[in-house]
Amino acid sequence: MADIKYKQMEFSIERGLTLEEYNLLQKINNQFTKDDIYIEHTDNNILVYLNKIDLEKFESLIESEKPAGESIFYNILEDIKNIGSYGIKGGKRVFIDYNKERKVSNRKAKEKKRSKQFYTEGHNFSTENNKCPEQFLDKIICGDSEQILKELPDNCIDLILTSPPYNFGLEYDNNDDSHYWENYFKKIEKIFSECIRVLKYGGRFVLNVQPLFSDYIPTHHIFSSFFMKNKMIWKGEILWEKNNYNCKYTAWGSWKSPSSPYLKYTWEFIEIYCKGNLKKPGSRDKIDITAEEFKDWVVAKWSIAPERRMKEYGHPAMFPEELARRVLKLFSYQDDIILDPFNGAGTTTVVAKKNNRRYIGIDISEEYCEVAQVRIDSLKE
Repeated sequence: MADIKYKQMEFSIERGLTLEEYNLLQKINNQFTKDDIYIEHTDNNILVYLNKIDLEKFESLIESEKPAGESIFYNILEDIKNIGSYGIKGGKRVFIDYNKERKVSNRKAKEKKRSKQFYTEGHNFSTENNKCPEQFLDKIICGDSEQILKELPDNCIDLILTSPPYNFGLEYDNNDDSHYWENYFKKIEKIFSECIRVLKYGGRFVLNVQPLFSDYIPTHHIFSSFFMKNKMIWKGEILWEKNNYNCKYTAWGSWKSPSSPYLKYTWEFIEIYCKGNLKKPGSRDKIDITAEEFKDWVVAKWSIAPERRMKEYGHPAMFPEELARRVLKLFSYQDDIILDPFNGAGTTTVVAKKNNRRYIGIDISEEYCEVAQVRIDSLKE
């Protein structure tokens, strides 16, 4: 045992082991090698020496013996299950040196020298944040986002959450959404450039986007390339699983043939970018995310049903309020200023209002702005 590293676990017992518990201990030590797990019994303690274990085999052995009452072996089993840090090798949970091969000497110094976000080198973002003019706050503004954003000072918005209009047959009032892709991306990128300018140092830009697979244009990659070229840090990507297996399309492409099979997507992407710094300062008493929400949502696959009220609001492409709620609580503080430059029927601004954030919603459609304002006003009742 001296040459083997162990995770040691100690369990106090006020009584001695029953005969069946003693027999179970012997079976464990006989059926598992000391390289995996070894259990010792003293007068008032059980000592568990744990290196790696086939947890299913271990649990089956305990269940097969069915020790009576509140046996200490059930506690041992639960405590092993609750160990959160381990690797998997050969079907066993490995608790000691499972990440040894991933360790790099002088990691921090090497990362600093190498620069993890090498593509952001040379950015000229100011670290000084500015106050957003009060006349823009908590407003739904109708107009061209590119022009309206020019009226805002640099570094005054905490978080931007948006989904750009899609150019594949969806109708948008007062907006020519059928122009050529080159002009489409040029216009979107001009607006996004203004968004980056008004975003605070440390602020987040969260983009909900789907690959426009009907036209074979990987929109999410095009936008990611744009943000990286503009020195934004790519913080991560969340898959929004809609579980919408029928989607909007029923064609199978080359049915039962490798000629040209058609791929269906049941998810969209949520891309997260940061300006200047991955960390965003804020007051602890302005944090409103719970421990359970945090643990669930940092797993970067969100299963959320699509918005069901698009006909009611007259908008063809809305993300649901639950998606916006998660984004705002995970990436912003209460009283932060939230901007949506393509506000549409107002989901971002409604959720910001519900969750004690300030908001600015901009859209070129007067009809959508009216719908968004009605939704906001209904919250005041």
